[in-house]
Amino acid sequence: MTENSLPPGNTMRYDVFIVEDYTDRGGAEKANWIRVGAAFPHKDGKGFNAELRALPVSGKIVLRLREPKQDG
Repeated sequence: MTENSLPPGNTMRYDVFIVEDYTDRGGAEKANWIRVGAAFPHKDGKGFNAELRALPVSGKIVLRLREPKQDG
């Protein structure tokens, strides 16, 4: 499946991220978001199929609704 493709009949897609919190050199709390896959809701709305290209060894997994990129 390509990065911008969707399973047939599915209009929603979620990007899957690993989020790792860290403190920068200035002492500010920050988060590093690494996209590792995509998730698609089940037809009955009771779950998701996630297609991961990497597995987390630490941090947390976040699913965010994919929004079209803005032109410009």
